Amino acid sequence: MTGRPMRQARVDLGAIAGNIGVLKAAVRTPLTMVVVKSNAYGHGAVPVARTAVDSGADWLGTASIEEAVELRAAGIGAPILAWLHDPGASFHAAIAAGIDLGVSYPDQLERVAATPGRARVQLKVDTGLGRNGSAPDEWERLFAAASAHQSAGRIEVTGLWSHLANAGEAADLDQVAEFERAIALAHEAGLDPELLHLAATAGALRVPAARFGMVRLGIGAYGLSPFDDASSADLGLRPAMELSAVVASVKRMPAGTGVSYGHDYRAGASSTLALVPLGYADGVPRHASGRGTVSIGGTVHTIAGRVAMDQFVVDVGDTGVRVGDRAVLFGDPATGVPSAEDWAAAAGTINYEIVTRIGARVERTHV
Repeated sequence: MTGRPMRQARVDLGAIAGNIGVLKAAVRTPLTMVVVKSNAYGHGAVPVARTAVDSGADWLGTASIEEAVELRAAGIGAPILAWLHDPGASFHAAIAAGIDLGVSYPDQLERVAATPGRARVQLKVDTGLGRNGSAPDEWERLFAAASAHQSAGRIEVTGLWSHLANAGEAADLDQVAEFERAIALAHEAGLDPELLHLAATAGALRVPAARFGMVRLGIGAYGLSPFDDASSADLGLRPAMELSAVVASVKRMPAGTGVSYGHDYRAGASSTLALVPLGYADGVPRHASGRGTVSIGGTVHTIAGRVAMDQFVVDVGDTGVRVGDRAVLFGDPATGVPSAEDWAAAAGTINYEIVTRIGARVERTHV
């Protein structure tokens, strides 16, 4: 037995620090934000945020105010932007904690401005993603209202930002042009925001015109590639998370043995079946049934049959697997284990989802 947790997501903070350094050197913008929303893409928000700040991140980004307040409660004093708010959200805690608020439409701005205390606001405009952010026909009204509230001392407009759709070079450059138009309109309204940011990892690396004064580093900070045509290694990045579990059961079974629900898989010969205690309740995608791979003792095996809620089975044939051996689902492929991209391909999804969906029952260990 190894003594390690039964289910473990081992997070290499040194890899995250190194990835941030690689990306900062590649983009060379005056400022860098590291995005730690969704529990730092499943990696653990507080330890990752501390590592990011120690590695030169100027800003941290969260989706919700609650995520940002958690960082403040942990003693992290770096600038934080939180941008996705419940329609009835209270902004008191964020303003008191000095957290910048992303504001995406005029009514939201009015509620922020009506909250006691001088709110720090970064106005978000929709330049073509069609998601969060003020629609172009609202920009002049939003900027005029923000300018008036700033003059009255109710808010301070610290930034203007948007998000690329990554829909191809032409679409990206169209969004850059739209963002530049938004900047001009903001200036005409009397605003002069210090922070201008449009690009996340993909845009920061491949759309130099989208870098402006700050880029937001999300998936790249965790060592995963945002591109279909370039791996982490191609980008000089190292995946930070390794997901594994101890083998909980091993048994020899005869040819023809059906495995897991529905018997989608039957052993073709007398074989050893190893039980791995991770399932879809832990974030292992059921869509990867019969396709996802794991490494046990340096040998890669494919899941036999369906992923269940708490477990799946691997037919290891005649390989010498024992109870207590470690089964690695994904990690750094340079070490010979499957990658998050391998699991994404098996499940028909993207690497972002594979790491972000890892459940609370899996113990995060930061090294």
